[in-house]
Amino acid sequence: MTTIAVLADPPREGFVLPELAETSPLSASEAAELYAAMLKDTFVAVANSGGELLVNYRPDEAIPDEYAGDESSEEELRALADEALEGTDDVRFEVQVGETLSGRAGNTATHLLEEEEVASVAIVDGTAPMLTRKEIDSAAMKLRRSEVVLGPAADGRLYYLGATDTIDFADVYTPPELETATRRAVDAGHDVDYLPAMTSVETGADLCSLIPLLNSRIAAERIVPVNTASYLHELGVRVEERNGKRTVVR
Repeated sequence: MTTIAVLADPPREGFVLPELAETSPLSASEAAELYAAMLKDTFVAVANSGGELLVNYRPDEAIPDEYAGDESSEEELRALADEALEGTDDVRFEVQVGETLSGRAGNTATHLLEEEEVASVAIVDGTAPMLTRKEIDSAAMKLRRSEVVLGPAADGRLYYLGATDTIDFADVYTPPELETATRRAVDAGHDVDYLPAMTSVETGADLCSLIPLLNSRIAAERIVPVNTASYLHELGVRVEERNGKRTVVR
């Protein structure tokens, strides 16, 4: 069984997906709502897979004062998971440790592999809503043959980092993350395999890639991440070509 650690932040306005709000028609509050929807879809995908869901949340003291909330980070994410899964009895919640994304991911993965001796661990950040049970279980099968499995996103980013053994996690998310993680795995003597490329939503360009995919799958009556698709439909966003450039419009 793979332990899937979702590195999650409380979905607060301005704190999550700031670049999306700057590069798309979405406001900061709408970007936060979309982040919450994508997190919920990620929780559902992991819960429906053969893996174990671990919500790895940012501690309150690591969140700038201007983004403080009425509830704690853990309370917000527990409520979000409970809403998505209709109960959290089978969900682990643990605080993140580390000052950077690489540090938090590395500390989580190393602890699970070395201290808890889990068979395999995966790190995801909840911004790739097309990550489904199928891909998660496929990654688990690949991890039986390769020590490291990576899920590539646009611009050399990662939406999934799975491992059965440790690598040098220091600055492993240095862009381009896909190359950096691959080199770290190869340097450790590990075999590397890959999942299909997938959109990880951080910018307006990412949203421009995701929306047509969701709309086409809805038209074809195929499975979509319900929370993400529903919220984008509620916002009334679509992709159009204007002045020779495809862009998200409302």
